[in-house]
This record gives sequence, structure tokens and C-alpha cells, in this order.
Amino acid sequence: MRKTIKSLVVVTLGAAVLATTCLFITLANADVAGAGATYKAKCAMCHGSDGKGKESMKTPDFTSPDVQKKSDADLSGIITNGKGKMPAYKTMTPDEVKDMIAFIRSLKK
Repeated sequence: MRKTIKSLVVVTLGAAVLATTCLFITLANADVAGAGATYKAKCAMCHGSDGKGKESMKTPDFTSPDVQKKSDADLSGIITNGKGKMPAYKTMTPDEVKDMIAFIRSLKK
């Protein structure tokens, strides 16, 4: 009887962990997808629809190791405060900036 209860508890906990993991993965993907729409509206015209930048504008390639190795704080500062000709996006909430960083990270080679 105790072995049955112990097995049932282990299976239940395993199922709960699996369900929680799936939920977080789904939420993370939804955030990146939402940031993708924002990227298309605000960023793609200069950084390209694929994030590889535009040579004529000398915009960075988001898929490159140079961009990907930047810290989240560095990327957040650039998004929020702008850089060079890039305007500041101070109207983006901290969560939107975080989602945009996740989207940029998803572009890595």
C-alpha cells in the first residue's frame, strides 16, 4: 500500500513539473512572438526583417556573435535610450523591452 501511494506521489509530482515546464515554454514563446510583431513595426525598416541589418544604413546584424554577446542590460539601454541615429523607445515598458531582447536572442545564428 505504501509503495503504491509513494509511486502515485512521484507520478503526480512528475506530471506537475512537466505541466509547469510546458506552461513556461508556451508563455516564453508567446512573448517572443509578440515582440516579433513589435520588431516588424518599429525595427525591421532599419534592421531588416531577418535582423541581419542593412549595409546601406550600417545597422548591426542581430544574428552576429558581436550583438549576441552583449548583455541584456546593454541591449536594454540601447533599446530604451537609442544609439546613434536609432531613436529611443522610451514608451516601451520594461516587459516589452525584455521581450524584444528575447526576440533578438532568438535571431542568433
